Amino acid sequence: MPENLLTQVGIPQQKHFNGVPFPAVLNTDYINLQLPKIIKEQKSWIGSLLHQSGAILFTGFPVNSALDFNDVVEAFGYEELPYVGGAAPRTNVVGRVFTSNESPPDKKIPFHHEMAQVPAYPSKLFFFCDVEPGSGGETPIVLSHVVYEKMKSKYPEFVERLEEHGLTYIRVLGEDDDPSSPIGRGWKSTFLTKDKSVAEERAANLGMKLEWIEDGVKTVMGPIPGIKFNQERQQKIWFNSMVAAYTGWKDARNDPVKAVTFGDGQPLPAEVVHDCLSILEDESVAIPWKKGDVLLIDNLAVLHSRKSFIPPRRVLASLCK
Repeated sequence: MPENLLTQVGIPQQKHFNGVPFPAVLNTDYINLQLPKIIKEQKSWIGSLLHQSGAILFTGFPVNSALDFNDVVEAFGYEELPYVGGAAPRTNVVGRVFTSNESPPDKKIPFHHEMAQVPAYPSKLFFFCDVEPGSGGETPIVLSHVVYEKMKSKYPEFVERLEEHGLTYIRVLGEDDDPSSPIGRGWKSTFLTKDKSVAEERAANLGMKLEWIEDGVKTVMGPIPGIKFNQERQQKIWFNSMVAAYTGWKDARNDPVKAVTFGDGQPLPAEVVHDCLSILEDESVAIPWKKGDVLLIDNLAVLHSRKSFIPPRRVLASLCK
C-alpha cells in the first residue's frame, strides 16, 4: 500500500470473500489531499486493488463538486463511453459527468450490470455523492461471480438453458424522455438524434432491431449472452439485466414480464427470477452515502442497484470504456 497517503480501512457493511474485503475502502489521514493527484501517482496500485476487490469506495477526500468529480474521473485516464442504448434518463452535468438514473425516489432500481443489454457496455463506472440522501438511497453492490455460482448450484438446468440460448430484451420507447419512469429514456436521447434513419443506423450498430409504432418505437435486443466469462479473473459472471428487466422495466408502455425472455423466445420462470433477486439482495453490500464519496466499480465484476430514498439526494455518474 502507498505509505502515508492512502489508508485501506474496514467498515461494518463490508463483506469478505476468500479473505478479500468487498468493497475496498480508501481514505486518508491528510487534510486536503487532492485525490486526482494521488490517483495519477498510484494508478497501478489502485488498479490492482480494483482487480482484487471489484469495487473501491474513496471516502473522506475533498471532492466537493461535479467539477471535482470530473477531475477524479479524468485522473484515471479511462476512455469515456458515450451513453448510447441505455435505458435510464440522464442529464449531462459537466465534462464526463452525468446524473445517475433520475427515476422517482420512491422507486427501487433493481440489480444490473450497466448496459448489459447492449454490446457496447462500460468496463468501469464511477458514482459520486454530491448531496447526501435524506434517508435510504444507498447503491447496493454485489459480486457477479458469486451470483453465478449460487444460481448454478441452485438452478443448474436454468443456468444451462441461459448459457445455451442467452436472453432477448424488449422495450418500448416514447419519443421524448419520461422522468416518471426508471426506463423512461426516449428514442431521441437513447440514440442521440432526432432523425429516425440515424436512430435505425445506431440501433443496427448495437445489434438492436427497431419497430416504429404510433407514438414511439419497440426495440428488440438479442439474443445476447446472459453469462459471460471474465478473462481478467478467469471466472464466469452473471452479466445480464434479467432481474432488472423482469422486475423493474415497468411504465405506461412496458410490461416487465414481457421485457425479457430466453433468446429462443420462451418465457422465463417467474419463481427462478424472483429467487435470483433474493440471492442478489442476500449477497449485496449497501453503504450509506456521505457527501464527497466516490465509488469506482468494475462493471465486469459487480452488479449495482439503487434503494428508494427520501430526498434530497444527488448522486452523479460517469461511464468509461
